[in-house]
Amino acid sequence: MLKIRMQGTLRDITWFMRLLERYEGIKVLQVSKPFANKGTNKYFRVYSEVEKEQK
Repeated sequence: MLKIRMQGTLRDITWFMRLLERYEGIKVLQVSKPFANKGTNKYFRVYSEVEKEQK
């Protein structure tokens, strides 16, 4: 299992999460709610857990 921290705009994070969810061989286990980065209202962070899909 991998724990991934993503930082960026909400739009960019959503785009990347959709890529991860559609990618064959990766199973997304959990995605956190977006957290605002201190000092900005443009950038956020999201944590996710993924693992290699068993075939």
